[in-house]
Amino acid sequence: MAKVLVIAEHDGAKLNSGTAKVLACCGELSADAIDVLVAGNGDGLDAVCAQAAALSGVSRVLKNARAENAAPLAAMLAPQVVDLAGDYDYVLGPSTTFGKDLMPRVAALLGLPAVSDIMSVLGPRQFERPIYAGNAILTVNVPDGVKVVGTVRVASYKAVGEQSPAPVEAVASGAELPAHTRFVELRSGAKDRPDLQSATKVVSGGRGVGSGENFRLIFELADKLGAAAGASRAAVDAGFVPNDMQVGQTGKVVAPELYIAVGISGAIQHLAGIKDAGTIVAVNKDPDAPIFEVADIGLVADLFEAVPALVKALP
Repeated sequence: MAKVLVIAEHDGAKLNSGTAKVLACCGELSADAIDVLVAGNGDGLDAVCAQAAALSGVSRVLKNARAENAAPLAAMLAPQVVDLAGDYDYVLGPSTTFGKDLMPRVAALLGLPAVSDIMSVLGPRQFERPIYAGNAILTVNVPDGVKVVGTVRVASYKAVGEQSPAPVEAVASGAELPAHTRFVELRSGAKDRPDLQSATKVVSGGRGVGSGENFRLIFELADKLGAAAGASRAAVDAGFVPNDMQVGQTGKVVAPELYIAVGISGAIQHLAGIKDAGTIVAVNKDPDAPIFEVADIGLVADLFEAVPALVKALP
């Protein structure tokens, strides 16, 4: 009887869509029971639990309310996950910034290797994950009797639907928490656009945009389309935009229905982050740019002329 524990990601009020995509992966495991652990503290926790309980495939939602969980610190959450992991055969989280921070700590505390970026389930103990910036796919075999701890590549799965609400049960972890880590503050810019990792449309700019001031063109096009705004590593390294906008192997992996790359050459690091996109549109004045090799639609043009024209043409 296989049991799965899914670690939910949320902001204290809303469940991250990556959790629903982890559940889609769980569906390939033919598990007998799938529990979702929602850890946090505050008035919004009940709402998050209700959202998790309504996701298809969920058997139970485990509500872990504790003062130390007010902020999603991996150092605090990992010992509690280990304490509650019990007899679960799989402990999975999303391959997002949150999951990549938390799940390796959980694996280390359990004395197990982590299976990262699961993109396909071949069998109960066999998984596929990308390596070499997505240019090769590795098959990972986990020995029988070993708990599988890892992250699911959310770009490789579609979110599950809804069901009649599953029961919500309060759980408590008596794990001793570290004293060397504490939450100080959270600073974030205004987020008027969709979340980059869950958006259905993304417009990204690269080094070719030229400056942070010129990135207004990217933002204008994104706003016209109702899209999220992203950037290549080159644009981030040049200081045009903050690093939370970076798309690529060392940034965020996205899988939108539409991805528009403006002034992006198409370095392998960037392509690794957009390989699951539905339709890729590239705008670049260099006809030999590598981005055109993967683009479904390519426009060889000066972005400073093409983007304003496109913005003007859109309703």
